[in-house]
Amino acid sequence: MDRSWISNSKPGDPQYEAGIRDFVNFAVQNAGDRSRLPCPCFKCHNFLYRRIDEILGHLSKNAFDRTYTRWVWHGENFEGTRTSDSGNDVHDVHERPDVNDIPNANEGDRLGDMIRAAQDKFAENPATFEGVLKDSETPYIQVAASHGLTDQCFDEVLEVFKDMLPDDNVLASGACEAKKILIPMGLPYEKIHACPNDCVLYQNERESLKNCPVCNASRYKEKVGVPAKVLWYFPIVPKFKRLFSNADDAQKLTWHFYGRDKDGLLRHLADSPQWRFIDGKYPEFRKEKRNLRLALSTDGMNPFGSLSSMHSACPVILVTYNLPPSLCMKRKYMMLTLLIFGPKQPGNDIDVYLAPLIDDLKILWEKGVKVFDAHQNETFNLRAMLFCTIQDFPAYGNLSGYTVKGKTACPICEDRIKGKWLKNSKKIERWLKL
Repeated sequence: MDRSWISNSKPGDPQYEAGIRDFVNFAVQNAGDRSRLPCPCFKCHNFLYRRIDEILGHLSKNAFDRTYTRWVWHGENFEGTRTSDSGNDVHDVHERPDVNDIPNANEGDRLGDMIRAAQDKFAENPATFEGVLKDSETPYIQVAASHGLTDQCFDEVLEVFKDMLPDDNVLASGACEAKKILIPMGLPYEKIHACPNDCVLYQNERESLKNCPVCNASRYKEKVGVPAKVLWYFPIVPKFKRLFSNADDAQKLTWHFYGRDKDGLLRHLADSPQWRFIDGKYPEFRKEKRNLRLALSTDGMNPFGSLSSMHSACPVILVTYNLPPSLCMKRKYMMLTLLIFGPKQPGNDIDVYLAPLIDDLKILWEKGVKVFDAHQNETFNLRAMLFCTIQDFPAYGNLSGYTVKGKTACPICEDRIKGKWLKNSKKIERWLKL
């Protein structure tokens, strides 16, 4: 079936009108007893389920989603084939268009894209993947993912609707239950016990200790087996492998070399003197255009949204600067690597918690890891480097070990700063010596 009309025509064109009629006929043939199907217009993006007449109305008014060239939500399987009524396989494989040529293709964080990208993981157990796929089509999961609802808001919405529905309804009772559908996706995490005074992590040779070797504080709370403090670590290597396993994402990760305008203007860190300096200093790293340049960002926050300091959470996030400016700061491509919970922020002891992340970054810098590139259909040795850090001034002091208080608080000016202690305000007044 010809699908060139998806990218070569627009609503109102005869080719487009004939194309959407073919699509609707295809969807109806594979709908079975379903009265509502995902709407593939560029506003609904297969997130919202509508009646056939509503889908036809949407497609007549709104453009067809140009990224949706393999109709997996309407009866076509993931190999680009479908079984006809006679039982014979009809092959109809179409390449997806370049993401840079698709309007609105980079907007939002699409749960469906993530699930489709993970299909190879379930090759040995297709039944598990079919279960995940079926759950992903649940309308309330799609709405929550597309609109970024908080867990608290999602819980309250589900509670209201569950009470309105019959007693035998299958609606999830809360956000936690709804998110369990993603457990088979296989993105691992590690819970590492930590000293309550931020002295050490209980891993490697310290894994079996019951008390801190530095301050002798107990590893556990009064209740046996409950750790006093826990670090959540989300390993970065599986995330990078998952990123390159998607052909579109793998292509985007070479944008800094193949897609960037090289006209001398500063639009992205790839245009910066630091980028060129690293290229000159590490030519072997520069040779492989898929090698990653990362930024590390961290800050403390109160997870309960109040000004109370009784509890804090400190996330550590990696940003990938291989991507274009429109994508590198998107939520979809920002990787949460560490989550530090406790009554207080780790402060200068944050280096203790960064240890597992640093170990992985060392491996990626010194040796690299074998990764499959779905865009070029080959395996290569991926390396990565920490290009820069993003944080406020107090966090800068914690990460770098530089003292950001006192007379020489600025790491750039240092001794050129002159300071005077103000007795009444108990602060230091600073000015730059010219």
